[in-house]
Amino acid sequence: MTISVAHPSALPEAIGQSAVGEWLQVDQERIQAFADATGDHQWIHLDAERAATGPFGATIAHGYLTLSLIPFLTGGLLAVDNAAMVVNYGLDRVRFLQPVKVGSKVRARIEVISAEESRQGWRVGSRTTIEIEGAEHPALVADTIALFVAG
Repeated sequence: MTISVAHPSALPEAIGQSAVGEWLQVDQERIQAFADATGDHQWIHLDAERAATGPFGATIAHGYLTLSLIPFLTGGLLAVDNAAMVVNYGLDRVRFLQPVKVGSKVRARIEVISAEESRQGWRVGSRTTIEIEGAEHPALVADTIALFVAG
């Protein structure tokens, strides 16, 4: 399901609408690549043997890895015609609620919560929830802001 608007100026009409993305499996290779990119080589992310007896029973994705997946997981969930570009504007709030164990599948659920015109374009706030397949609680909830510039 996608939220669609015909022009950035129509974004206020999307407030209250939601969409859900596709599942993505978080494998050990992705966790390793993130550790290498960030220098965070903590054992709970990389040492499968030690992590098996640790607090989560397996290696887990870095919280910031899960956060960094937001653009990929939300891609295409909000379609705005006649936008020349869209840029990440920032985050208002992020909460890491549950770790993502290796092999888990995650997906994004977004709800448009605000749309304000600015000098640069339209700032759109979305509540983004990263769900874990089969889990009662999500991995994280973040209030994200994107800037849509009319074309």
